[in-house]
Amino acid sequence: MTAITIEKPNRLENSDVLTNKAEVALHINNMSIYYGETKAVKNITMEIRQNEVTALIGPSGCGKSTFLKTINRMIDLIPTARYDGEIMYDGINLLRKDINVVQLRKEIGMVFQKPNPFPKSIYENITHGLKFAGIRKKQVLDDIVEDSLRKAALWDEVKTRLYDSALNLSGGQQQRLCIARTIAGKPNIILLDEPSSALDPISNAKVEQLILDLKKDYTIVIVTHNMQQAARISDKTAFFLNGDLVEYDHTEKIFTNPDKKQTEEYISGRFG
Repeated sequence: MTAITIEKPNRLENSDVLTNKAEVALHINNMSIYYGETKAVKNITMEIRQNEVTALIGPSGCGKSTFLKTINRMIDLIPTARYDGEIMYDGINLLRKDINVVQLRKEIGMVFQKPNPFPKSIYENITHGLKFAGIRKKQVLDDIVEDSLRKAALWDEVKTRLYDSALNLSGGQQQRLCIARTIAGKPNIILLDEPSSALDPISNAKVEQLILDLKKDYTIVIVTHNMQQAARISDKTAFFLNGDLVEYDHTEKIFTNPDKKQTEEYISGRFG
């Protein structure tokens, strides 16, 4: 079967669609995810809107990260994992078997819990994937490096040492470099799996501010165990419990007047 290449539609590049918060970036319809015979995520239906930050909260093992990793098919790397239902993105079901997952992961980039810079220079961390994609012109690469690092609020800190090892950066700087590396691929959506859980409070604050700054250009979905973080940075919050989506609403409502008793008990710290 011929692989589908997900092209970035011109209508999203040259219109005001990306700034219209009524636009749906992802429509998840009746999606379930399994590990072997265990149903880890159960019949999820929800919409994720463009240029918003959507936070996924819930206790450990509730299905948040499994859900997140399925959006750009990173879950495929787990041999026992399978899924059904739909994740609709620009009219394409991302769960189809013939999706070009390499292209998909450019469109929907991901940053993990622990910073994972390549053991290369700061510059090469940004350009590695670009060169692999066939971009070789130095001026083009230079421009993308600067633009990506600026968007990741890291340029001023590293512009005089671009050819130093990325491993010499602090943990917070490494995480922002990983975000810059993701931005360089020109995604529409950025997935963040607890991106600041391993960082000190100052670095955490910088990452949170970065997320708020980035949402004007990107749709962001973040898994976090830090409910204060979810309350500070997200527009919508989804509460997962035992693989179920218990409640999904505007963040202010989830944290002040949730509809479900389970949500209230989790938010108030009675379990989790």
